[in-house]
Parts: sequence; C-alpha cells; structure tokens
Amino acid sequence: MPNDADARPDPYDGRHESRGRRRVRPGRPFHRVMTLLLGTTLAASITPATAHAQTTQTTHTRTAQAVQATRAETTHTASTEATRTAHTGRAGAWEVKGRVAVVGVPGLEWSDVDRSRTPHLWDLVSRGSSASLSTRTVPPPDRGITCPTAGWLTVSAGQRAGTPGKGCSPAPGPRPSGRGATIPGWDTLSAYQGETGFDARLGTLGRLVREGGGQVAAIGPGAALAAADTSGNIPTYAPDLGSVTDLTPYDLVVFEAADLATAWASRPLDEYGVPTPLPADDRRTAVARADRQIGALIGKLPAGTSVLVAGISDVTPNAHLHVAIATGPSAPGGPPFPHGRLTATSTRQDSLVTITDLTATVVQLLGLPATREIVGRPWRSGDATPLDPAGAVMDLADADLASQVLRDVRGPFFTVLVTVQLLFYALAALALRRRSRNGANRTTRPEPDQNHPPQAAAAPPDTPAPGSQRDVPTRPDAASDVPPSADARTVGLASASTLLVAVQAVAVVSGAIPVSTFLAQLVPWWTLPVPMVSVIVTIVAIAALITAAAFAGPWRSHVLGPLTVVAAVTSLALLLDVMTGSTLQVNAVTGYEPVTGGRFYGFSNIAFAVYATGTVLGLAGVAQWLLGKGVARVVVVVTCAVYGGLAVFADGWPSWGADFGGVPAFVVGLAVFLILLSGRRVSALRLALVGLAGALLVGTLAVFDWLRPEVQRTHLGGFVQQIIDGQAWTVVWRKFTAMVGVTVGNWSLTLLTVVALAFLLLVLARPSRWGASALGQVYALAPVLRAGLFGTLTCAFVAFLMNDSGIAIPSMALTVAVPLTLAACVRALQLATPTPAAPRSGPAAPTRAEA
Repeated sequence: MPNDADARPDPYDGRHESRGRRRVRPGRPFHRVMTLLLGTTLAASITPATAHAQTTQTTHTRTAQAVQATRAETTHTASTEATRTAHTGRAGAWEVKGRVAVVGVPGLEWSDVDRSRTPHLWDLVSRGSSASLSTRTVPPPDRGITCPTAGWLTVSAGQRAGTPGKGCSPAPGPRPSGRGATIPGWDTLSAYQGETGFDARLGTLGRLVREGGGQVAAIGPGAALAAADTSGNIPTYAPDLGSVTDLTPYDLVVFEAADLATAWASRPLDEYGVPTPLPADDRRTAVARADRQIGALIGKLPAGTSVLVAGISDVTPNAHLHVAIATGPSAPGGPPFPHGRLTATSTRQDSLVTITDLTATVVQLLGLPATREIVGRPWRSGDATPLDPAGAVMDLADADLASQVLRDVRGPFFTVLVTVQLLFYALAALALRRRSRNGANRTTRPEPDQNHPPQAAAAPPDTPAPGSQRDVPTRPDAASDVPPSADARTVGLASASTLLVAVQAVAVVSGAIPVSTFLAQLVPWWTLPVPMVSVIVTIVAIAALITAAAFAGPWRSHVLGPLTVVAAVTSLALLLDVMTGSTLQVNAVTGYEPVTGGRFYGFSNIAFAVYATGTVLGLAGVAQWLLGKGVARVVVVVTCAVYGGLAVFADGWPSWGADFGGVPAFVVGLAVFLILLSGRRVSALRLALVGLAGALLVGTLAVFDWLRPEVQRTHLGGFVQQIIDGQAWTVVWRKFTAMVGVTVGNWSLTLLTVVALAFLLLVLARPSRWGASALGQVYALAPVLRAGLFGTLTCAFVAFLMNDSGIAIPSMALTVAVPLTLAACVRALQLATPTPAAPRSGPAAPTRAEA
C-alpha cells in the first residue's frame, strides 16, 4: 500500500529546500570524481556570460565566492530580496534595521482559532496576512511529524533539523549565565544534523543578528533554541514572559507560548514514544492560555515591530498544517502586511508557506542578508483580496482538513486502484480468450478502417505486414475441426461482441482514471460524507465524462479514436495546470501534499508519468489521423515535434514544471517516437545523441535558473550551486537510495507494473490463442501506435532510473498506456472480417501399396 514515501518522491527531499550546504568530508575521491562528472555535464550549458567569472578561479569554493560576490554587486540596489547572497563573514558589514518578534506556538492549528476563545489571534488575522504553515523537519523514527524541539531548531538553522533518539525529546533547559544562557548539549545537537541528510547549521539566525549588531532576547526554552548562536549562547534569556519588563532594547524577540506542547507532553506515550492526542477540552484550554500570553507579549512590544506568529510543530500523532500570521511592517521602514493571504516563492501557492521560510522572513525584516544555509524564502503578501477573519480562518482550516483526509484515503485508494487494475487485466484476458475460442474455426482478416487505412509506407521498420501469418495467426488445428453450425457461430459472435464492447468501455474509463485523480481537485470531495467513497465516486464520475467524450463523436469508430481523446485530455489538462500554478496536484491522491513538504509546485513524479504518457500517445493518435488524411509525413513529424517540444519545455521550465529528472526521460521517449514515426530505425548512436541532447537541455534550464536572483531559484538552479559547492553527489546518492527503497518496498506498485507489462506483451502482443493477433491487427490499421508505445515505454524506463519515486513512475505510465492500448485492440478486433473455415477435405485416395 503506497504512502508518501512509496508512491511519490521521498517526503524529505525538499524540492525547494535542496540548496542547504552539507559538509564535504575529505578523503572521498570517488565522490569528488562523481561530482566532477556531474559538473562537466552541466558546464557545457553554461553561457559565456558566466564563463569568464569561472575561468579565473582554480577551485569550486573560489568560483562560488566570485560568482556570488558579482551577483551581489549587481542586484543589491534592486530590492531587499535580491540582496540574498553568500555572507562575507565580516562583522558590521550589515546592520540591523528593523524589529521582529517571533511568536512560536507549537501545535497551533487553524481549527483552534476562534473569535471568542482566541481574541488576540483573531485580531491579528483581521489586521495582517495569514497562511497555512508546512512544518516539515526531520521527523522521529517511524513517525512523520515535527516535534517541538525539531521545529525550534529548524527556525534556528533555516534548514530542516531534528533530534536524535526515539519520539519527541523535550527542549533542553538553558543554563543561566548572567543575563543570558547557554544550551546544554548544543554540540551534540549540532553534530547530529550531519547525519540527517540536510546538515542544518544550528545557530545561523542568532549568528546573523549578532554579526549585524542586533540584540536578541529569548523567552522560553524552545525560543532559546531558535535564538542561540552557533555556540549555543543566548545574549538575553528569560524563562517566561513575567520575567521581562522592557523589550525596547531588542531587535529580535523570540517567544514561546508552550501551553499546547506542555499539555501534550504530559500525555501517555504510544509505541513510537510519541504522546497520544490531547482531549478536545484540554486542547481548547491550552489554546486559550496561549492566546492570553500572545496578547500580553504584544502589549510589551515597541511600536513598529513586525510580529510573526507560527505554529512551529505538531502536538498530535499525525502531521498537520499550522498557523502562520504576519502583522506590522513588511520590510524595514516599509508598509505593513496587508489583510489577506501570505505566500512565498518556495511554495508558489497562495495561503501556504513553510517553516524554513520563517527564518528567511526574520532575516529580511531585519534588513540582513541570508546565507545559503537558509533555504527558505521570505513571506510576502499574496492575494490582497480582503477577506473577513471568519472566512480566512475557515478556508485555512479547510486546507488542513483536506490534508488529513488525504492521509486517510491515499493508502486505501492505491490499494483499490491496484486491485481493480489486476482484476480487470485478468477479466480482459479471459474475454480475449473467449473471443479466440469462438473464432477458432475462422481466420480473421483486418477490414480496412476508412478513417485509418493501412499504409505500408507508414509502418515503421519491422512492422508485420497487414494480413500476414505473423500479424493474424490462426490455430494450427483449425482446419481439422468440424465447423460449428451457423446458429452456434452467430450466438458465439454476438456474445463475444457484447463482451468486447464492455471491455473497451471499461478500458477507456481505466485509462482516464489517472488524469481524473487530478481533475477531482475541482470538487471539494474531502468535505463530503465518507471521504473514501466520495473521492472514488468523484474520480470515476470524471473518468466517465472523459469516456463519454471519447465515444461521443465520429472519432469513436477510429481504431485510435478513444485512445487519442483520453490521451489528449490528459496531456492538455496537466499542461494547463503547471502553467497556472499546479493547483490540481496539491492534495490530489496522486499528487503532492503540503503537509509532507516534499514539493509544492511543478510536476510531481507521478504527474509527470501521466503527462508524458498522455502526450506521446496523444501525438501518436493525431499523427495516424493526419497520415490517414494524406498529410505529408514530414509535416506530421514536424507537427508532433512542435507540440512535443512545448510539452518538454513546460516540464522543465523553472516557472512551470520545474522537473529536473523528467526532462531527459521525456526527450528520449519523444525522440524514439519521432524517429519511428519518420520511418527510421532507433540505433544506439541515435539514442546516445538524444540522451546527450536531453542532458544539455536540462543543464541549460538549470543554469538559466541559477543565473536568476537566488530568491527566485528553484531546485534546478540549486543543483547547479550544489555542483559548484561539491555537494551534488550527496543529493544524487540520496535520490538513488530513495528510488531503490521505493521499488523494493512498494510491492503493490511493483506487482501492478509486472502484470501490466505481462498483459501487454503476452496477451495483446503475443500471437497465441490468448492474445490472438489483437495488437498486430492494431498495427495493421494504425501502425503509428507502435511508435507511440515504444516512445512511452522508453520514457517510463528512463524516468524510473532518474527519479526517486522509482517504480511509481512506470506503474502510473502503464496505468494510462495499457488500458488505452487494449481499447484500440478491441476496436481492431471488431473491425476484423471473419472468414469461414474451409470444409474438411475428403479422404485421400488409397496408394498403390494400400490397393
């Protein structure tokens, strides 16, 4: 049963957070060689504008410093965001210019906010900007949640952090030292981050503020973790708000309202060492106390302070989205955050920000530069449309509800999907066998389809000649059987025909299911009764509508008509989605969920598999139709190349699909299709050249992304920076191990992939009584489908090797391709003309010896 780590990329891969530095350990020549090879591939794509900045340097480290220094000089005057560059490390180079108060309320969710119980939070929502906060950090073993201590450490580092051991360990109590304090065990916590795969640098926030000449105060043990410098020291510390009299001297105040976390920590532990859920009454009481503390803090803050409220962790056994509110100046000396929604370039989604964005926001509001260790992006105003507080709170609570429902239905949905697919393949095989038995005493000849007349010249090399023995085999013993009566033959044909019609319809619905899982997000199914039933009904209903369109027009009589319609809808729907913000993939059962923080925009791996398959098969159907209309082959190839090029561009463009691993696979698969469509053979040399072209294309896109201001980069540009910093091999190895883990651990999707391939190769393609000549007859009527299938399978295989979702990619590609191919096979069988078997010959004349 797939889960977030199975059917999709590793939930900790942090697409937008992949830029954090990791320690490069000496004495690892193999890693350096691999890094050099990766860098060489991308170096060929780097433009001349950056070449001269690199040729004067002799090491990766010097290159990074030179390029970052140059970019800082040219972009510093543009805006505050554009000044994000590598920190020089010189005290006094930057000065604190603003005041910020960070209010951390571990576990605070939008469903906790209420006009009467939390009046101070309600007032902040009415005056400022708000969003859901994804708090994904490094979770404890066997639990995909964020513990309070991990949340505070992540704020400190600006990168995902965690704590060693089982369960959620409490924050260590600071040891007083004059007005300040020291965190015990800080060195141990810092060293542990090197084992998490993210190598968070604890104390980054506190160090930047102190180097900028700012004063920091922490109130509460958790707040001390966030405010400490790299040595674990806090200049000013108070255990609670009552110990603080004047906050005017401080540029950064970090305050912990720990009422929810304290109440949760007192609960009994489960088998994973995590406290059990709080009773509803206890939770409401704790939230009310936290709200009163927030009100008291705001009353002590000097005017002009930017206030950032964040529910920085979970206090439940399951992960949730949390509260994020920003009020006060949105920049040093700038206008206040308007009433509306918050967003960040890390998510590109209105009303959605991340916990690492909180650190970046604090640094920006203080007028300081953020180092590359801080992987988040500053919060900024999104949709400025005025919303009443009640409406805003309801919408944000609904977003968390969707994530919770999705967690409950995703696993069962994939179980149902795999089970139904396996049963359908078995029943379809039996239906084809029954048809083969009914036609055992007949040979079949493909009847030319007027819409897709067979064209010998159109068939790629090695395509069986229409009507050949290889294409339409017959049973060896057919000539010796006694022909059944006419009535028996009529009944058998009618029965088989009805069954095949049903198989074709179900096959088209099945092929439309993957894209329907995304289109289902147009309906708020998570708010309906019985969510599991609601999502299945919604998806099947949308798939039925697509199927109705596939059979509604004159194209229904084409061999590839229904296949082309479904594939075209699949390609166009997902293309438009990534061009308009990827909203259909958020919280979709086959998409990505914000609560896990794996990806927030662009193409997820499963969406890419569905999109690429729909694109190639849709182009195959259109190409066959154009060839049937007498359009010149070169025009058909160019037409397919143009749309295919747009589809690849949309997949890799940083502002749309932002898909690093998908582009090379898509280029190779599309090239195989176009080569076969043109009537040429696919040779090893051509494949090598195509693969090189794909690598150069994705390298060019990555370098282009890297050349943009750092605040605008996606993980494509981040990977270029990792190559420069010598960190690329760590990322590549993590992706590879994730791919192997998903493939080996997700037995259901692996089984579905094997069965789908077996059905395609042994039932549809193999000339036997089980498969008859179904696929061969399709090739005879629509030879371009062969090119489409080869291109689709090639793309799925290459993507399987290059992405961390592993077997999930070919399984979803086959979920689209195989049912639609089956529908085309059924149509080809329906168009076949039965030919009665010849009568049995009489007995042979006796030989002379017998006479």
